[in-house]
Amino acid sequence: MEIKTYETREALGQAAGKRGAQQIKEAIEKNGEANIILATGQSQFETIETLVADKTIDWSKVRMFHLDEYIGMAIEHKASFRKYLTERFLNQVSPLEEAILINGEGDPEEECKRLEKAIFAHPIDVAFVGIGENGHLAFNDPPADFEIERAYLVVDLDTQCRQQQLGEGWFGELSEVPLQAISMSIRQIMKSKHIICSVPDKRKAQAVKDCLQGEVTNLNPASILQQHADCVCYLDEESASLL
Repeated sequence: MEIKTYETREALGQAAGKRGAQQIKEAIEKNGEANIILATGQSQFETIETLVADKTIDWSKVRMFHLDEYIGMAIEHKASFRKYLTERFLNQVSPLEEAILINGEGDPEEECKRLEKAIFAHPIDVAFVGIGENGHLAFNDPPADFEIERAYLVVDLDTQCRQQQLGEGWFGELSEVPLQAISMSIRQIMKSKHIICSVPDKRKAQAVKDCLQGEVTNLNPASILQQHADCVCYLDEESASLL
């Protein structure tokens, strides 16, 4: 794992987005298409903005998956990750080859099977991820399952995870935050050729220290990124303050 630290979250996002854009273009050049994973949440704002601003990417050759979505959440809800990606990414670029969004409104187990079939057919070139305040990777809260081979899982969200979603302003009170979500599994994320991990903000500092400098453990799920062959973590001065 490589760690890069920048003065501001804006500089962090620009650097992460530029690296990701280059890797997407390299995959298109080599394979004729690129398969990517996008994360959501406040940590990804600047990274996604940088991707959108790159007018040299042929988005018609890009297939997008995303990491997670709440079970039972309508796409119209402001916390919906489908809404987030539609407004902040899909509506800002030319049409993709395919956008495979997680629908948490139907049968979650059937949805996991649908998503797994799709992602198994399209190995991921670039995964954009973050680290949660509780150290989670996607919605794999501690203790995360490092061994399960399924691509997508139905997971329970712990209180710290739900409090983070409340604190970021997506919900009015804790009781509104769903108790379950569909999440990409740890093993599926780790199969990505390249991983770009964007983690700004002081509130992530302890998780960054635990996951990047501590032992690899499912109690700090994102610590598994230490074992990936090509993962770069982008921090700002605040998130890196305890390193």
